[in-house]
Amino acid sequence: MIPSNKIGIVFGSLTPPEHLTAGAALAERLGLGELWFSEDCFFTGGLSGLTQLLAATREIPAGLGLASIATRHPAVLAMELAGLARTYPGRVRAGIGLGNRGWLEQMGLRPPRPLTALGETADVLRELLAGELVDRENSTHVLSGVQLSFPPDLPPELWTGAVNERGLRLAGEKADGVLLSVLAGPAYVRWVRELIPRHTPVMAFALTAIDDDDRTARDAVRAAVGIFLQAESESALIGKSPYAKEIRTAVAALAPAEELTVEDAWIDEFAVAGTPDQVRARLDELLTSGANSLGLWLFPPDRLDDQLHRLATEVLAANTASNARSESLPGAAV
Repeated sequence: MIPSNKIGIVFGSLTPPEHLTAGAALAERLGLGELWFSEDCFFTGGLSGLTQLLAATREIPAGLGLASIATRHPAVLAMELAGLARTYPGRVRAGIGLGNRGWLEQMGLRPPRPLTALGETADVLRELLAGELVDRENSTHVLSGVQLSFPPDLPPELWTGAVNERGLRLAGEKADGVLLSVLAGPAYVRWVRELIPRHTPVMAFALTAIDDDDRTARDAVRAAVGIFLQAESESALIGKSPYAKEIRTAVAALAPAEELTVEDAWIDEFAVAGTPDQVRARLDELLTSGANSLGLWLFPPDRLDDQLHRLATEVLAANTASNARSESLPGAAV
C-alpha cells in the first residue's frame, strides 16, 4: 500500500505560471501529500511559483525545490522565505542547492568553491530565519549586521538538493531533508541512503506518465529523460545505474545539437511511466529503496488534470481498494 501522503506533485518549467493555482488546488482536493515548485532558468521564478502554490491551497505543505545559492543572496532569500513562513505557518519548505551548472555559467555566477558556499549559505539562512544578527563575510557573500525585522515564529524546513557524494554528505549534515533530482533510480536511492543519516528524510523527484498503453506512457517522458540523461551523464545519478557505460558512450558519440536516442530500458530505470499497475509498482520500489516520499513531475504537461485524476483514482486509490478487498476475504487477518 502506498500512502497518499508520501506522494507529492512537482510543478515547474513546463507549467505556464497562470496554470499553477488550478493544478495545485486540484492536487490538494485529490488528497496528494505535498507540492514542490522546481525553479528552472529561465521559466517561472521559484518564489513566485511557490507563492502561487501556497495561495491556491489551504493545508498541504509546499516547497521550493530549489533556490540556487548563487543566484540569490541569503539575506534576500531569508527575507522572502520569512514572509511566506509567517503568512502560511507550518507549510513552507525551503530547498537550496548549487543549481544547474550551465545556467550559472550563462550568468557568470558559478562560485569557485561550490560546496563551501552551499554549507555557508545553509548556516546563514538558519541564523537569519531564527531572528539572529549575522555579521560576517564568507567565501561567497558579505553580511554586515543583517537581521530580519519579521522573522517567522516557525522557521521553514530547510532542505538541500545534491547529486554527488560530497554534496549529499553535506546535505545530510546540514539539512532537514534531502532533495534528489529526477532520474533517481532505485540503485541510486539505495546508495544515497548509505551516505546520509537514517533520520534525514529523502524526497526523490520523478518524471511520471500514466496511460493504459505502456508505450504511450514511455513516449510521454522520453524527450525529457533524454535531456536529463545528457545533462547528468557524468554524475552519480547515471553512474550508479546498471546502464551507466552504455549511456555515457551514447552521449559521448552525439554530434552537436543531436538528440539522444532513449531506450525503453533507460526510461524504466530513470522514470515512472506505464500503466496504473506498473506506475504503482515503480513508486513502491522507489519508496522501498529508501525514499521517504516522491515528487512526481507529470507528463504530458498539457494533460495535467487527467494525470492527477488517474494518479489519485487508478494508482493510489486503486491500491487502497485492492488492500481493503484482500482484508475482507474469508480467513483474512483483521
